[in-house]
Amino acid sequence: MRPDMMPGVTFPDYELSDHTGKHRKLSELQAGDPMVLVLGRGGFCPKDRRQAEGLLQLHREMEVGYCRMVTITTDNITQTSEYRSGVGAHWPFLSDSRRLVQKDLDIAEYTDPVHNPMIPHVIVLEPGLVIHKIYNGYWFFGRPTVEELRQDLRAVGMKCRPDWDIAAPGLRALWDQGRREHFHPYGKAYVETLGERD
Repeated sequence: MRPDMMPGVTFPDYELSDHTGKHRKLSELQAGDPMVLVLGRGGFCPKDRRQAEGLLQLHREMEVGYCRMVTITTDNITQTSEYRSGVGAHWPFLSDSRRLVQKDLDIAEYTDPVHNPMIPHVIVLEPGLVIHKIYNGYWFFGRPTVEELRQDLRAVGMKCRPDWDIAAPGLRALWDQGRREHFHPYGKAYVETLGERD
């Protein structure tokens, strides 16, 4: 992977077609929440399928924990849709059949010239597409376990959620003052939306 891609750096805001053909930007899909980004080989790969199956339960937890997940592969849109439905996933799958991400991040898997996929990676992102951690999954056990991702999401949550410890001094006073921007899911964007309605 490009040497400038490291924790603390902002990840590129790629725009790709999702499994339905709709163009989506990563920032739009993240929507201010922590996000797990899976860069995979594609639906043809048994390792990728097994990883996706393992992420199903975690995704259910992420939904109630206000976190996002996105998978990007070099599959075309039809293959992307079939891969997503085949593993029973409910998060967005993006198609990078033109290999824009693969080339930009310098992660072409040169050992597979038949499929020309990306070297698998999992990237945990803080809000604003800030890289928290990068896992290289060329070997299956280089990919993070569900428990490792839980720990990463906990660390990111503690960092980005002002109300992580709801009993912290001063938070109750902020709530009583109507300062909802300090509380999730209200946040700054939510408070600004309320102001527009007035």
